[in-house]
Formats: sequence, C-alpha cells, structure tokens
Amino acid sequence: MTERSCSVTIDGIAVTVPAGASVVAAIVTAGTLRTRTSMTGQCRFALCGMGRCQECRVTVDGQPHVLACRTACRDGMQIQTGTLA
Repeated sequence: MTERSCSVTIDGIAVTVPAGASVVAAIVTAGTLRTRTSMTGQCRFALCGMGRCQECRVTVDGQPHVLACRTACRDGMQIQTGTLA
C-alpha cells in the first residue's frame, strides 16, 4: 500500500485500490460483480453509478445499505456484498 492506495476487504478478499476509488470500483477489482441479493434471490450490481437506482447497496464496516457507487474506499474498510436488500 502507498499513500496513493488503500487496502479494503471485499467478502474476505483483500484488494488494493487507488486512494479515493469508489467501493464499487473495489468490488470490480475483487472480481465480484454483485452488490446485493434481491428479495427473489437475484444477484444485483450497480446500474446508474450515481446512487439513484439503489442497486449498489452493500454493507460497509457493519453498516447496511451503503451506496457503493457514492462511497470512497478507506484503508481497512470491510465490505460485504450479497446481503438481502
């Protein structure tokens, strides 16, 4: 990790991303193209990239329903995808 990068964990997978990268960018870096699971069991992923569609909701450091496309990564952040939302 450098001053220009930070390390986060996506569903137990550690990834290093550029400082200021969005959580959804870190999710893509981890190779996971899922942010949440719909009530009918379908995997969902970010759609609009600006938070309006709400498809990018994830759990960050235990806080549910965080918009991955509107949240910048912080070093040590724990991100969980695939939760029912």
